[in-house]
Amino acid sequence: LSSIAGLAMAAGLVFYMHYGTSWLLILGTIGLLTIMFLWWRDVIKESTFQKVHTPVVELGLRYGMALFIASEVMFFVAFFWAFFDASLTPKLPIEEFSETFDSNGAVGIWPPEGIKTFDPLDVPFLNTLILLMSGTTCTWAHHAVREGHRDQAIQALWCTVGLGIFFSFMQGVEYYEAAHHYFSFTDGIYPSVFYMATGFHGFHVMVGTAFLAVCLYRVYKNHFTPDRHFGLEAAAWYWHFVDVVWLFLFVCVYVWGA
Repeated sequence: LSSIAGLAMAAGLVFYMHYGTSWLLILGTIGLLTIMFLWWRDVIKESTFQKVHTPVVELGLRYGMALFIASEVMFFVAFFWAFFDASLTPKLPIEEFSETFDSNGAVGIWPPEGIKTFDPLDVPFLNTLILLMSGTTCTWAHHAVREGHRDQAIQALWCTVGLGIFFSFMQGVEYYEAAHHYFSFTDGIYPSVFYMATGFHGFHVMVGTAFLAVCLYRVYKNHFTPDRHFGLEAAAWYWHFVDVVWLFLFVCVYVWGA
């Protein structure tokens, strides 16, 4: 069912982008979200109420989460590869890459002519501080659960979720400014790699925020103990991965790339 729903969502996205019809995309997305909710609900039941997560099962969950994050690392390697390929490797001055050459068509330039880039010490730097602070509060929540301090864990998770939402809001502000004052998605290779890399990172921030919000709900429900709290630990792993990716994006795309 999850494979069918995933295929429907992917095909629906293609139909939406090419023909403007969204019904298949909506059905696939709703189906996939429903299956994810029911499946993970059962995992929580098995762990919390049925007590069937043996040490071997927990080890399997840890390996699974580690491999998932490794696959996400390679996902972002592709975007960084595209960025550095466009910015470092000179292209022939043909029409497809004409924007990476100056008006004489002789020297490869980056950013391309006519592209106005962001000031890295403006919104990008603020977002960097937001994510670094959220990584601190996420670690605080993890250690609070390990020490049995439930109230501190709730406070720390509220802070982390709030910072994640604030980051997404500020990225929306940045995209609004970009579309009206800087560049749009179809203005060449620089906007393409910029929106693809930062946009997918923003999507991961939203996923991580939802992950931590579920953990916050579970802390309220007393699902976690000092010895059994892998759900929160996995969320912390994922959130720190998101933090590290943003640091690379900030340094490479916003600072060096400008």
